[in-house]
Amino acid sequence: MVNAEFMNTVSPKLAVGCALLLSLLTQPAGGAARDAMRAGVAEIDINPPVGHRMAGYFNERFATGTHDLLKAKAIVLAQGKEKFALVFCDLIGTTLHVSTNARARISAQTGIPVSHILIAATHTHTGPLFDDVRRDFLHEEAVARLGKDPQEEIYYPDFLVERPVKVATEAHAKLAPANVFAGIAKREGLAFNRRYHMRDGRVVFNPGVLNTNIVKLAGPVDPSVGILCVRDATSDRPLGSLTVFACHCDTVGGTEYGADYPHFIEQTLRSKLGADFCSAFAAGTCGDINHINVSVKGSLPRYGITERIGVALGQTVLDNLAKLDRVTKPRLAVRSVTLTVPLQEVTSEQVKTARENMPILSVGGGTFTERVEATKVLDLAARGKIWPMEVQVFRLDKDTALVGLPGEIFCDLGLAIKSASPFKKTIVMSLCNDRLGYVPTKKASTEGSYEVTNARVKPGGGEMLVEAAVKFLKQLH
Repeated sequence: MVNAEFMNTVSPKLAVGCALLLSLLTQPAGGAARDAMRAGVAEIDINPPVGHRMAGYFNERFATGTHDLLKAKAIVLAQGKEKFALVFCDLIGTTLHVSTNARARISAQTGIPVSHILIAATHTHTGPLFDDVRRDFLHEEAVARLGKDPQEEIYYPDFLVERPVKVATEAHAKLAPANVFAGIAKREGLAFNRRYHMRDGRVVFNPGVLNTNIVKLAGPVDPSVGILCVRDATSDRPLGSLTVFACHCDTVGGTEYGADYPHFIEQTLRSKLGADFCSAFAAGTCGDINHINVSVKGSLPRYGITERIGVALGQTVLDNLAKLDRVTKPRLAVRSVTLTVPLQEVTSEQVKTARENMPILSVGGGTFTERVEATKVLDLAARGKIWPMEVQVFRLDKDTALVGLPGEIFCDLGLAIKSASPFKKTIVMSLCNDRLGYVPTKKASTEGSYEVTNARVKPGGGEMLVEAAVKFLKQLH
């Protein structure tokens, strides 16, 4: 208690200051309450009808069933008036068409700024084909031949836009006091760089197991496992998590819808944390990373490798839950910029040849490279000379930040961001808000092979993204 006699001896201004200080010291921790974290999680299925065309490869294939439901999962975080929404979809990639419309609607319904909303894809290769020149060609061919397209019971992009909106608004409606934890673990031996220098001087992707012509790897891997976990502040019940890992979700193939190995991450976590636990997944910078270990010969049954990777990652999350750092002093903030990135240019002759070659997609003809190049050329012709590519950085506290990048980012670029980041924990996610093919490094662009052949951006585009991300990380720190 401040002595009343002392208060009578000081100046009126000082007395007012002392009274204000006294009130701040003695009132309940309202400021702490205002700064406390709130969170909400939700999920929704995004499965198209069976029979729809599937994405992932360069030949036409139709879904014959569902191994596990494709889903969209949302995590909304809030501190005071600052909010951001992260939505993760079991798709090979989202598109500007989908993400722009969905983010605008989410913002209108929740008040979260568009720049504070991220819609990412897990990059599963067993999801639907949409917003793609391959789909457009095959759809138009079917309509011309049959009068309608029997593989499209619905127009999937219209259906898809509504799903992130519903799941994000549901997660926002569930906002409640929560504790958020973050950390970065490691899991070796699950992911491998798929680009190799060969004896003939070429760089080749996926050269085959025990290939004696391999000289050395052409790039690194990133064994880090980024983890966020959300717990109810009152009961400490785990509500959901985000796992980020750099490895292509292309371990199973086939014609059944499925999330690939993230499905088994979910199953592993739910076995310990409850059947309603929301397990979201984001692809790390895995443009040149997959699951194939060329130094070991062996075989597993279908879904064997998929389950092995998913269970291992799920167990890694479980093993590290108690080691994660709690975000005790949240400082939520977002920075974003949309860069104008130059694209490769194509000639009218290339476009003509590509159109002539497109029918090989439906019959499975031609070489793999011919199918890739035909798709790429028509895609570039539709896009033009430049393309908007958005970089987002989300700060949780002074130690933790998330980075969202569009496209299939090479591992080296993600590692460059982490190396330059002033945050102790920097988690980098790819395929955010748009898919624009591969984004190689300048070095890889000179080496060639599939990922470079299938890239849209000119050399240096990836480094532009890195520069923007690092700039924001330093500003937010």
